Amino acid sequence: MLSKPKDSKHSLHALLSPQVEVEVIEGIKKALKQKIDEAFEQICLLQEARQQLHADLRDKSEALGIDQEVYHLTNDSPGISFKPNPTRVPKGNGDANCPCLGTAAHKQFALIETGRGPLYQNSEAMATLSQKPVTRYNPPDWFTSNFTISTNAERQRDASHQIRQEARNLRNETDNQTRWDQYDNNTRLSDRCRDIDQWKQTLEKTLRDCDAEIDALERMKLETEHSLQAKALPLDVAIENLTLREGRRDIDVVRDNVEAELHKEVEVIEGIKKALKQKIDEAFEQICLLQEARQQLHADLRDKSEALGIDQEVYHLTNDSPGISFKPNPTRVPKGSTTPQEWDKFSQYNKDRAEAEMRASNRLREAMQATLEQTANDLEAQRNASEFAFRKRIHETDQAKKELEWQQKNTKEEIAEMEADIRNLEESIRAKRNPLKLAHTRLETRTYRPNVELCRDQPQYGLTDEVQQIEGSIAALKEKLATAHKARDGLYRNLYRIEEDLACKTNSLTLDNRCMDVRQKLTSNVPDSIKTGDSFNRTTNRALSPIKSRQLDMA
Repeated sequence: MLSKPKDSKHSLHALLSPQVEVEVIEGIKKALKQKIDEAFEQICLLQEARQQLHADLRDKSEALGIDQEVYHLTNDSPGISFKPNPTRVPKGNGDANCPCLGTAAHKQFALIETGRGPLYQNSEAMATLSQKPVTRYNPPDWFTSNFTISTNAERQRDASHQIRQEARNLRNETDNQTRWDQYDNNTRLSDRCRDIDQWKQTLEKTLRDCDAEIDALERMKLETEHSLQAKALPLDVAIENLTLREGRRDIDVVRDNVEAELHKEVEVIEGIKKALKQKIDEAFEQICLLQEARQQLHADLRDKSEALGIDQEVYHLTNDSPGISFKPNPTRVPKGSTTPQEWDKFSQYNKDRAEAEMRASNRLREAMQATLEQTANDLEAQRNASEFAFRKRIHETDQAKKELEWQQKNTKEEIAEMEADIRNLEESIRAKRNPLKLAHTRLETRTYRPNVELCRDQPQYGLTDEVQQIEGSIAALKEKLATAHKARDGLYRNLYRIEEDLACKTNSLTLDNRCMDVRQKLTSNVPDSIKTGDSFNRTTNRALSPIKSRQLDMA
């Protein structure tokens, strides 16, 4: 089993990334290809040297055959004859530019020399052959050529042996490096899978917490919406109270404490509704932010699950796996690649953002709960203030009504007595008519006394005084009667005002009592219909009547 190198080079390889590992493998492949090319060139050189050796060996065998044939010729040999210019130096003999003689030339020359070729019988062909130059070499050239070929062959074999040794060393080194690179990258993939799985578990927990916070905030939002819907009843009651009290008449139409408290109650309810709507809107926005953070967490978790599956699949691949193959440009950097620091920061940002939104949601839920309690307390306090003002006003109105009833009773009694006195005065005036008639008759009758008897005597003066006295009494009685009539008319007018005011007070008292009866709804259990959306829409979307609008404007 191979041992891992201890030098710094292999320690550095242990820290290389998969991309650098691929680059190292590509470098190894390049080096191996270079050595293969060098081996191929060396093989070509060896083959060329072998061909040269083979050609030289073939030429030497042919030359040996020719020399042996010439050696065995005698004076009695039948093939001997005179040759044209036998002492000539063949072309190429001793020529440094042509170290060897071609095989065809040697054969042709041998045939000519031995007389076994067709030129032996054909003189014309013999003449043509004699015209061709033949190169002849010296023995030193022959030995030099042999030595050169042998030396080149040995040198090429030594070079080939060196290349083979280097190739074996390189093969062993690259095999060892490749195995350790695979081991290091398997370790890196295992660590990467562990890191992804840890982040995956963290994101799953954060996602569960985010879902729980969304559910809690939605429940609080629903509770706040129900509370907002429940404010329709107090608002309807307050507006109905204001509408009923618009039925007051004349002097009772006053801006009393009841009206002020009712307007204040409407303002409080509207303020409560506004505050609750604001909290509902904030809750809706926070839910949107939580859902956005949740979607980001879910997307990150989905990507990590997919990446974990890919890395686990890659981790379990081996050299014998059926799915491995060469890929085009595997060391490319894919578009959108990130660094490990960016990868970690991205997940940390998603986690921190979700936790920040959950903390904001928790604070919002606490604020919404405090708002619900505060608005309930404010509404209850204002309801108590309005009902206290109602009870006080009812008491004041009842006291005024009782006072008016007492005044009405006394006024009626006074009117009755006044009418009795008027009748007595009229009777007294009527009673003065006959005495006045009597005095008038006496005076008129005495005017008929004759002559000197028509004397202004004491009876005359007495009757005259009587007439004047009676007429004065009648005038005084009539004057008093007129005064009595005026007083009686004044009593009747005052009685009318008392009765009108009493009717107003009775009406106001009735209206305030009806308002108190209506307000009994606030202390009873809220019916289920209030919690439906119809009641909420009816209260928030309907247009107010002109009377209610005027009441709110007057507030």
